[in-house]
Amino acid sequence: MIRDYFHRWEQELASVSQAERTVRPFEWGEDWLDDKPKGLSLQDTVTSRDTVTCSDEPLGSSNVTASSKRVSQWVDGVMQNSDAFFTPDPTRYTFTAAPDSVRASGEEGVLTFPSGQTTPHLENNTVVCRYFPPNPLRKPKPGSPRRAVVVMAQWNSDAEGHIGLCKILQRLGIASLRISLPYHDARRPPELIRADYIVSSNVVRTLQVCRQAVRDIRLALWWLRDQGYDRLGLLGTSLGSCLSFLTTCHEPLVKAQALNHVSPYFGDVVWRGLSTEHVRQGFEGHVSEDELRDLWRPISPWSFLDRLHDKKTLMVYALYDLTFPVDLSVKLIREIQRRRYPLQVRVLPCGHYSTGSTPYKYLDAWYLCRFLAREL
Repeated sequence: MIRDYFHRWEQELASVSQAERTVRPFEWGEDWLDDKPKGLSLQDTVTSRDTVTCSDEPLGSSNVTASSKRVSQWVDGVMQNSDAFFTPDPTRYTFTAAPDSVRASGEEGVLTFPSGQTTPHLENNTVVCRYFPPNPLRKPKPGSPRRAVVVMAQWNSDAEGHIGLCKILQRLGIASLRISLPYHDARRPPELIRADYIVSSNVVRTLQVCRQAVRDIRLALWWLRDQGYDRLGLLGTSLGSCLSFLTTCHEPLVKAQALNHVSPYFGDVVWRGLSTEHVRQGFEGHVSEDELRDLWRPISPWSFLDRLHDKKTLMVYALYDLTFPVDLSVKLIREIQRRRYPLQVRVLPCGHYSTGSTPYKYLDAWYLCRFLAREL
């Protein structure tokens, strides 16, 4: 009875933005490919781009077979050297102090810098972070570490998402940068209502924009390091959780991560989740769930579990989640526990969307912030 109640509530909450969801056509996204995979010749990838430009032909046609092969080979190449895939070049940062009225609320200013991955959309190529310096309730002891966290909200969050968490961390003596993810709020081009380009039925674009997010998060961490913070962590929710995991597995600076809603596979959440039903519709008839899981290995936490061994991790999942199916969360958690990596687990007695409702949002905030306060 309780499960049915929460599932109905989740459906109602998800339906609020149903009209904004667009079923986009399936695309391999070959125009988003960059370097050819390591170890492959140009002839191995494709003889001519002109033969693989179509994305809506029926399965079995020669151009779709060539497109599938080319993208699959590119993905294989990425997996051979994920460090190169996720590592940005150093950049220059610009910090703009907030007016006194804003600083009074705890926000020191806005950090901007060129994205670690250039996309065709100008607005998306500048990263925007809001900076909240520590303002602890208790004066820290002399010699205490300087702690800071990069905070990532959920898919399609507005600019105010997770600002409340930043202010809680601030009072716990932890600085934070609230980063706007690619194609979100200030980075969203006029053609979009939602942040569709980071999760969509375009195979390579989704990979590349998630890659961009990881590179941008790493650049934000590097700025915090340059400000003298010596204990760095991550906090991410939903899509932000996945991006946090990928960053942690590729960035040595990260000491601890608090992950809110988790899954081992990016593709399975898109295929089975309530929030991404419209994305799955774009894939149907073109790729299967298993094929999508394989294609999206570079952005799936399961691919990089070996790199997690020394990172302190909190995983929070919701017992009645229809967006991140519970069996997927449990699968990831059990595998990490089997490996005996440092892991803490908390379970929310609600669903995915209802995590943002009272009283569950307060319980969730307590779990996330308390973990980072103790482990950083």
